[in-house]
Amino acid sequence: MLNAGIIGASGYTGGELIRLLAHHPNVNVNIATSRKLHGTYVSEQHKNLVSLNYLRFEDVEPEKITEFCDIVFLAVPHGASMKVVPKLIDSDVKIIDLSADYRLDVDIFEHVYGQEHEDPRDVPYGLVELHPEVSNSDFVSNPGCYPTGANLAAAPLVNKKIVESVVFDSKSGISGAGIVPTTTSHYPNLAENITAYKLTKHRHRAEINQELQRFDSGLTNISFTPHVIPSIRGILTTAHIFLQDKMEHQEVFEIYKKFYCDNNFIRVIEGVPSISHVRGSNFCDIGLEIDENNNRVVVVSAIDNLVKGASGQAIQNMNLMCGLEETTGLWFPGLLP
Repeated sequence: MLNAGIIGASGYTGGELIRLLAHHPNVNVNIATSRKLHGTYVSEQHKNLVSLNYLRFEDVEPEKITEFCDIVFLAVPHGASMKVVPKLIDSDVKIIDLSADYRLDVDIFEHVYGQEHEDPRDVPYGLVELHPEVSNSDFVSNPGCYPTGANLAAAPLVNKKIVESVVFDSKSGISGAGIVPTTTSHYPNLAENITAYKLTKHRHRAEINQELQRFDSGLTNISFTPHVIPSIRGILTTAHIFLQDKMEHQEVFEIYKKFYCDNNFIRVIEGVPSISHVRGSNFCDIGLEIDENNNRVVVVSAIDNLVKGASGQAIQNMNLMCGLEETTGLWFPGLLP
């Protein structure tokens, strides 16, 4: 049995990690940290865990956590992980960072996030469908939620080096904004409304560029605009992929089926994916349609932003890093309706 620690366990991703690991047959969560909630029961913050978890939040130094854990999840804001990782890295624990601190090349991170990186190092990007090296790693950087849906939607065609440009239109449930209430998440501002924001300069665009340009360094025309919708969970991404030449539906569909044939959590479907089909699960559903008049492929992906977009993907990474079956503790359907 593996012992896991979660640093920053009071937020949505921390709570989701505890929920998902509650029925994982090979993992026991024995430390959950929160300075603010130190001493209170985890289930007082995450009330869905009543009778399932009896831990109290602790305020404990990272070095101490390594004495009791085999794996540590960092569910903290960007800028915080880089202060903690150096205190963990020389121990025997495996590390999965859910923040943005190690996702990007250092110079890009400093430009995008506007701060100096205190602990530059090369860390595998934990989108396992595109990064098989995760299996051999002790430290992995978990992807952002928007880039997960976007990159999975476009990678098979970009890999063929036949793409002229990509325009991503992503719509996310409000949980992506975090557990602290904001003007955006205030019910009267969100209900019966859709809010576009950071139309051309969202930070996750850098992740999307970095990953897609691994497949085709010549693809520079990549656009991304996010929206918040009146839903709690889920991200629906519509990728408008403009090709160099005309292609038939079946040809493109087979490219996707072949590209993801060995990936348990990618479901390439006929028709249009729906957030409601993946909610609560680690699946990513992908569907597509051809616009023959414009050499355009419209690819739609659907994920749960808190599972495949965050905590579920972190556990998927953990399974591979620890030599477990990739699907362990994650092989269950979405919540429908």
